[in-house]
Amino acid sequence: MKLVKLLLFSFVGCFAYGASAQNYPSKPIKLVVPYAAGGGSDFVARLIGLKLTEVLEQSIIIDNRPGAGGLIGAELVARAPADGYTLLLADASFTISPVINKKSSYSATKDFAPIALVADTPYVFITPATESASTLLEYVAQARAQPNKISLGSAGNGSGSHLAGELFQLSANLKLIHIPYKSSGQVTIDTMSGQVQSSFATAPSVVQNYKSGKLKILAAASSKRSAALPDVPVFTELGFKEVVITNWYGVLAPGGTPPQIIERLSQELARIVQLPDVRERLNGAALEPMQSTPKSFSDHIATELSKWEFIVREAKIQID
Repeated sequence: MKLVKLLLFSFVGCFAYGASAQNYPSKPIKLVVPYAAGGGSDFVARLIGLKLTEVLEQSIIIDNRPGAGGLIGAELVARAPADGYTLLLADASFTISPVINKKSSYSATKDFAPIALVADTPYVFITPATESASTLLEYVAQARAQPNKISLGSAGNGSGSHLAGELFQLSANLKLIHIPYKSSGQVTIDTMSGQVQSSFATAPSVVQNYKSGKLKILAAASSKRSAALPDVPVFTELGFKEVVITNWYGVLAPGGTPPQIIERLSQELARIVQLPDVRERLNGAALEPMQSTPKSFSDHIATELSKWEFIVREAKIQID
């Protein structure tokens, strides 16, 4: 009799599980952004959230949860019910934090179900407009001739710009003076003024200053030239094939979310990023639309983790 009840309970549970996924979504969906309103992640979340609202016929509520470099928002989603009603808009820091921050309480590979990559933008190498080097190769030659003399700013220890700078130094065999700041905005301002001789920044944050002649962009750390910066060479074409670091944006759900829900959302997002008005707005912000399957996004996360672990190990980076 107990066996019969157990089988009946299992059947009912599976039926409810399937029915729930088939009826998805039946209520508003929360899309957690682990940063304050107004930044790049918030822009991407609101853009795709508006389109998801239309196709899913349910409200997408943008929930900004800033703090600890994205850890607070990511941990909130990791602990949320795996029912597809709480999602995360992650960026590259999602894979940096577990590697660099000992306080991270989530696993990027075990606690989340990847849905889709939606956009990407390269880190770019910037110098003051008055910098004597007009190309990356000229800068490298000068830096090699003056080890531990040229400064390289970053948005802080363990930030994406810091790791990009360390990878560049490893690849080009350079020894630069790392100067960490508390924000990306301040290091860019000081680079433009010449207080810092060079730094890495995300393309959207500096493209207008570049076009107005306030700073130089010597190279982009993407695998191909950016549509927003077609005249800027990439590190790979200049001989530094390892220097590929971008700030990507993707949507994830808590681990264990039904695969039917993951696939539905993935297909919708793939269609959304190809809409002409969405592509136009992304390109206008120096972002490249991206399409992926849940599997390819999962592979991307694994590759990113491996890259950050390599940089941290080889550059002997230690974060207090």
